[in-house]
Amino acid sequence: MAAGRAAAGVVSRTALLERLRTSARVTMVSASPGSGKTVLLRSWVGEPDLANRAAWVMAAREERDPQRFWLSVVHALQGTAAGSVLVQPVLAAPGLDGWALVERLLTDLASLDERLWLVIDDVHELGPDQALRQLELLVLRAPPQLRFVLAARHEVRLGLHRLRLDGQLTEIRVADLRFTPAEAQQLFAAAGVELSESAAGMLHERTEGWAAGLRMAALSLAGHPEPERFAEEFSGSERTVAEYLLAEVLDRVSDEVRLLLLRTAILERVNGELADLLTGSNSGERILQDLEQANAFVVSLDAARTWFRYHQMFAGLLALELRRTEPEGVGGLHHAASAWFTAHGYPVEAIRHAQAAPDWDLAAGLLADHWPSLYLDGQAEVVRELLAGFPRDASQADARLLAIAAAGELEYGSVEAAEQYLGLAERATASVPRTRPPQAQLLLGIVRLVVARQRGNVPAVAGEADRLQAMSEALDTAPARLGEDLRGLALLSLAMTEYWTSRFADADRHLDQAVELAGRIGRPFLEFSGLAYKALSGTRRSFGQVAEDCRQVIDLARRHGWADEPPAALAYGVLGGTLTWRGQLGEAEAWVQRAERTLRAEAEPAQLAGTRYIRGALELARGHDADALAALQTAERVSMQLAAPHFLALPARVLRVRALVRVGESEQAAHALAELDERQRDRGEIRAAAAALHLAHDDPCAAIAELGPVLDGSAPVDWLPWSAQGFILEAIARDTLGDQDAARRALERALDLAEPDGMLLVFLLDPAPDLLERHSGYRTAHAALIADILSLLRGVMGPGGAGGYGGTDNPPVSRGGLGGIVPPRITDPLLDSEIRVLRYLPTNLTLPEIARELHVSHNTVKTHIRSLFTKLGAHRRAEAVDRARALGLLAPAARRH
Repeated sequence: MAAGRAAAGVVSRTALLERLRTSARVTMVSASPGSGKTVLLRSWVGEPDLANRAAWVMAAREERDPQRFWLSVVHALQGTAAGSVLVQPVLAAPGLDGWALVERLLTDLASLDERLWLVIDDVHELGPDQALRQLELLVLRAPPQLRFVLAARHEVRLGLHRLRLDGQLTEIRVADLRFTPAEAQQLFAAAGVELSESAAGMLHERTEGWAAGLRMAALSLAGHPEPERFAEEFSGSERTVAEYLLAEVLDRVSDEVRLLLLRTAILERVNGELADLLTGSNSGERILQDLEQANAFVVSLDAARTWFRYHQMFAGLLALELRRTEPEGVGGLHHAASAWFTAHGYPVEAIRHAQAAPDWDLAAGLLADHWPSLYLDGQAEVVRELLAGFPRDASQADARLLAIAAAGELEYGSVEAAEQYLGLAERATASVPRTRPPQAQLLLGIVRLVVARQRGNVPAVAGEADRLQAMSEALDTAPARLGEDLRGLALLSLAMTEYWTSRFADADRHLDQAVELAGRIGRPFLEFSGLAYKALSGTRRSFGQVAEDCRQVIDLARRHGWADEPPAALAYGVLGGTLTWRGQLGEAEAWVQRAERTLRAEAEPAQLAGTRYIRGALELARGHDADALAALQTAERVSMQLAAPHFLALPARVLRVRALVRVGESEQAAHALAELDERQRDRGEIRAAAAALHLAHDDPCAAIAELGPVLDGSAPVDWLPWSAQGFILEAIARDTLGDQDAARRALERALDLAEPDGMLLVFLLDPAPDLLERHSGYRTAHAALIADILSLLRGVMGPGGAGGYGGTDNPPVSRGGLGGIVPPRITDPLLDSEIRVLRYLPTNLTLPEIARELHVSHNTVKTHIRSLFTKLGAHRRAEAVDRARALGLLAPAARRH
């Protein structure tokens, strides 16, 4: 290894380092493999003036998945002085959206006021997929103090042409990285190789200054008996040279180093202990560190230089040589690696090596053992990738894998598809060896629990929870914490099902227990899910507290990368519903849209019913009665498909009756009321809906009679807004009959109930602007509230201030938590294709350039922009960007210096 250490001699590349020091906002280092990109950048980043000011990320093949890549970027930025203050931590979660992470980074770094470099090596490994497009967006919209240095083996489509035209792009290409003859001679001298000037010149000419070729040549030449002859014979294409030099290196190094290089070639990453296991040696860490120091195909992955990976080109060649020399031993090496990773708490790598062995039974067993933990940590996307690594015949015949596939459908597909996989898994258990039934049954039990939860079946959830607990205690081989994990999952599942099915006291108790347990056993994603449902539970108590709880859950989701998970969608919807009831319609629209975009409708039917109910209430508040009717019909239909009635089924019927009355379908409204049983028909909210129908028929006396039990408290009303609505309807009826005193008393009572939590929606459902105007002239305790209601009504009903809805589509602008003025309304949810176009609007790209970057036609981009302008209520590109930022659809603008 003396030669290897000598080959690590530093060659000063002063001119290139100076170009990096004085580079533009973006530096692109693009050159063929082995051209010295990484060595150059590491030398530059290692300079004292860049300490704590440069974040280093090395992309890898697995980072074609945006989640892993962006987690690496966030972690690297947090390691810098500025990033440690500005960049919030992120935890892995299923389906983590790279676009959302980019927007989050733009938000976190918007206030960056000192120079910070983000260095990304091997950018080409990101491929043509989402991660590369997301990186492009970050580069184009980053604050000016964030500088990028990007290294790739070949040109990548990053849309940097505008930066080039603006003089903001520094490019270092293969010609720039080629070693000069003098640098090559310096390299050979540092390696202890004595070559004549002509021989050194010949090697430089043959390699064309290719850095890796020169270093490999120097490594092979050290101690070579005939260096001049070697130099003369050194030739061939890049591939030939690489293969030839690899053979020369393997032949020249000690048997110990050769064995380590070959046997560890099966690994994506290696440390000394793992290398020793595969080689039977005890010097793995020393060899790896020597190889890394010598730049001999090895790159350290951490600051302590304990984990390493091989250069991708040579790792492939080493693996090829291993298969040639030890074909019968490759499977055993994968088996040993799998066992090591299992023992050291790296289950995903353990499963991958079992698959590579290939030992499908071992791989399936490992995945089955660790799936509960992966599931509870929100690693559904990783599980999906592992499942794809099994051959079809193995995955279709193994009950454990079928159960895990069913869980995947519950996460990303539909309850129906999950039940199909569940049926296959249950039938497959008959053929499971006797050693495996408990494990298979445990997985099936977890999936049955989740299916029962999503079907709203409380008894089934409780039964499966008890069976799972008993089963986990009976499994001798189960991980020690499995029992607590399953208890946490069971408690949360039970609470969720109880809440959707109106068992509120039980739900609150189980939610408290689930959140406390999740925090105690270190399951942050489980705790996050419980907190989202606690926010929902609070709607029965205090709107003000609910809004605060929802914002805390949303902030938690943003910080940990869970913004696209079902619990986050729940928080968006509940916040949107709360703001709707408080009359903050502009801000409510933004959050309801986020809930609709995030919700996995087929996999979360109970949540879908709740979201459609909130949409219906919001559209009723605006006077968009037909839209409200469609949403409420969906809410009712979905809620009735659950095993037990959804707690919003009856409120949705109430609002549907109100919508039918508004659109003039009184007969259908009466039929909707007649369908209810006697117990439901006597509830206060239903009596209020019937009273509204009587008023539509100009029968105030019948309305007052209908409201009697609501007003005296004898009709059950489980939510305060319905009581307030009863008094508003009484006030309208009394006013119609000319009983002004009684009308004032009823209206004052409605205002008394609405004031504490700002429940303004009830005054939009039954608008009475003239009555409120007159009431403000009398002695009332709610003059300010009346002024707010009248202002809101004028915005909804138009300049006339009376005469029903329909005057405008633009309710008053409200201020909320989205950074200032919120646009009044988005007419329809944004499509994914529109969101992709929207993200490019803050850049300087023209429409044809955006079309090229998105690989669509110019006309398609124009169509999407017209639609965006309509939905955002904008007329210009800048106006659309401002409104999208106000709604939280784009990150805030970076502060310019």
